Amino acid sequence: MVQNEEKQYIARILDGDTECFSFFLDRYGRPLFTLIVQIVGCAEDAEELVQDVFLKAFRNLSSYKGECLFSTWLYRIAYNAAVSATRRKKQEFFYMEENTINNVPDEKADEVLCPSDDEERTVKLIQAINLLTAEEKALITLFYYEEKSVEEIGEVLKLSTGNVKVKLHRTRKKLYLLMNTGE
Repeated sequence: MVQNEEKQYIARILDGDTECFSFFLDRYGRPLFTLIVQIVGCAEDAEELVQDVFLKAFRNLSSYKGECLFSTWLYRIAYNAAVSATRRKKQEFFYMEENTINNVPDEKADEVLCPSDDEERTVKLIQAINLLTAEEKALITLFYYEEKSVEEIGEVLKLSTGNVKVKLHRTRKKLYLLMNTGE
């Protein structure tokens, strides 16, 4: 139903009813901001990038062919904009040896993002997420916060579903290590 509704709005916008674009601003503004702010780490930059994303989407709306969900197309534009912004700032990310990551038990990694009332643990988790690469932040944000399917994340990040699963698993292990170093 959502896809049909969105196609109708797109058709109306392309026919000149540009005010219909506000439908997409209302529907996707907050989720895109969430993704971008996780990657760039600055709310002001994220707000500006969200505006840029919607402007780019509006200008290129005629190039949207409907091969994927409209939201996937928007998330892809947002992800690319956020990654470009981090490259311009030359943001540094925490590198970790493959063997170190592989040595984390699966059950420890799987519980790292489980909800918790422990404030200290939550602070450590936020600090750990800030050390991730743009792609890792996008994976965590899209899967856990935006509750996107592995398939949709694959479309947004241009990865196979198998690769998304592997990268999510490795990112959870990396978060576990980042949260538990120095203890």
